Amino acid sequence: MSEEEKDQRNKPLPKDSPERFQPKVLIIWLVIIGAILSLYLFSEPQGQKSQEWTIKDVLNAVEDGRIKEGTIKAEPTGGQNWSEIHLVLTGMQADGGQRVIAHGRLTDENLERLQATGLFKEVPASTLLTEVILTLLPFVIIIGILYFLFVRQLRVAGRGAMNFGKSKAKMLTRDREKVTFADVAGCDEAKEEVQEIVEFLKDPKKFQRIGGHIPKGVLLVGGPGTGKTLLARAVAGEADVPFFSIGGSDFVEMFVGVGAARVRDMFEQGRKNAPCIIFIDEIDAVGRQRGAGLGGGNDEREQTLNSLLAEMDGFESHEGVIIIAATNRPDVLDSALLRPGRFDRQITIDMPDLAGREEILKVHAKKITMNKEIDLNIVARNTSGFSGADLENLLNEGALLAARYGKKEVESADLDEARDKIAFGRERRRLMDDEDKRISAYHEAGHALVAALIGDKNLPVHKVSIIPRGQSLGSTMFIPKKDILNQQKKRVSNQICTLMGGRVSEEVVFDDITSGASQDIKMATEIARHMVCDWGMSDMGPVAYGENQDHIFLGKEITRDQNYSEKTAQHIDSEIYKIIEAQHRRSTELITEHREVLEKIAQALLEYETLEGKHVYEIIEFGEIRSPVFKKVEVPKAIVNESPDEEKEKVKEGKKNEELGPDTEPALA
Repeated sequence: MSEEEKDQRNKPLPKDSPERFQPKVLIIWLVIIGAILSLYLFSEPQGQKSQEWTIKDVLNAVEDGRIKEGTIKAEPTGGQNWSEIHLVLTGMQADGGQRVIAHGRLTDENLERLQATGLFKEVPASTLLTEVILTLLPFVIIIGILYFLFVRQLRVAGRGAMNFGKSKAKMLTRDREKVTFADVAGCDEAKEEVQEIVEFLKDPKKFQRIGGHIPKGVLLVGGPGTGKTLLARAVAGEADVPFFSIGGSDFVEMFVGVGAARVRDMFEQGRKNAPCIIFIDEIDAVGRQRGAGLGGGNDEREQTLNSLLAEMDGFESHEGVIIIAATNRPDVLDSALLRPGRFDRQITIDMPDLAGREEILKVHAKKITMNKEIDLNIVARNTSGFSGADLENLLNEGALLAARYGKKEVESADLDEARDKIAFGRERRRLMDDEDKRISAYHEAGHALVAALIGDKNLPVHKVSIIPRGQSLGSTMFIPKKDILNQQKKRVSNQICTLMGGRVSEEVVFDDITSGASQDIKMATEIARHMVCDWGMSDMGPVAYGENQDHIFLGKEITRDQNYSEKTAQHIDSEIYKIIEAQHRRSTELITEHREVLEKIAQALLEYETLEGKHVYEIIEFGEIRSPVFKKVEVPKAIVNESPDEEKEKVKEGKKNEELGPDTEPALA
């Protein structure tokens, strides 16, 4: 047995563990067993018929030798005089082993005659204590069962009602929390910030010698899936101090004043265990701005926030208690909560860059059996915009797909399919007639053709498909070659032109339009509005219009006046229309000029359903597809009651498809 297994075995079990000895459960079982035994011992045996004899009948049976053995129980009514007795005879051979009860007055002479036979044993007469016990025992058993079933439950419920003000913070230990800084990747700056806190807790004199003091609070800010909670768990795994964890929603209950009481109790626990770290996840649930909203502030939530503000930096200090909080909505937090002295540091955790994505993939790839030919740098380049949680999900989905296909390790094709599934939705075979397929093929061919002709090197065509994904009947996919940090006017104009390609293709080919371009129109309008109102990319100049993006329930938007006139609003609408109309004409010119290429791309889509980006570029350059196009290999189904010949044919076909394999190029130049 390894040392780790021995430590785990010697580790005390928690109170709620099913393996831990529970005295209460033992008592309940003893009461139940006692009740069953009492009913068995004091009840008349079933299946036996009792006969009632007189003392004379018993004496005659003794003389005739019909009694094998018996017992005598004499019950005096008082003093030394024998009165009514019950004579119980057992083990009767002559009468078929029947149970006989004899009632009558047993005189000394008859008693001596029975004793002289040597067949009878005398049982001591029952006392008053025995009678009382036998009478009260059934009631005691019933009351005991009712106590354990009802009274104790009511007592626990009452105790729980008195504990509403107790903090729900859970204390984590190093043995239970195995996450360390080595498990956190893609956010080196944030790791350095929190590592400094851990170093201060381990060696505070290092910082105190030059007059520095530890931050009282650290606020982790970042989008969903960027690793805020994971970073806090790493702090818990690295720090040699108590670590308390609680969610922001755990403070608020249905009873007034509970949240504030729990905040006070949480800091009281922290002071008793100082130095320690308290982690509050999703602090925006309790730290929202006070006095906001249409109907006034929520008094209960505001009381909780006031208590939190006072405990963090109030009249009483909490030296040694460090607060780490996480949120993805810093804009809704109260300004008093964010000031220095409460949250001294605000650590922003952004989406990982190329190097960060590669590090994250390396961390999660340790748990998955992957093909040695997979280059994680290429995977990282093709997952621009993915968060840490998305990358973990990417590898997990790839492993699940490889298992579905019966593979022993994850291959590049599995990761490509998993990436498309996460970014663009899962393929779903929807029943479509020939007309709908033809419309969808020309629509997607229009997007692909315009995007390929424009020639944005940083945003090439990745894949074109008329297989429905998500809510769309078809999709044209683009994967950026690098992280896009700035939006250029030429690039966003090209995006609008590409979005218009599907609608223009329908107009040119069918001389009609459909509702399939609804999402394209919405996206194009949104981009054009940003160009006019936010980015200053129109004839209206570098002026911001309608920058108010606050939510109405923060109590700001309804009190802020519109910062431009009605005439300016009409001018904004005119500029948006002008931008979209210009790109619509541009897209029309491109598709009309390359009508033959459009037809070839659409026909290839109708034949193969899915084309790689390189196939689109080959059609534009050479007028035909020169690279092989492979259809997707379906998931193998279980073979049931098939002949050996049929099974061999399926194995051969599977090997052939595996040798060919789908195209694994992650991006196109």
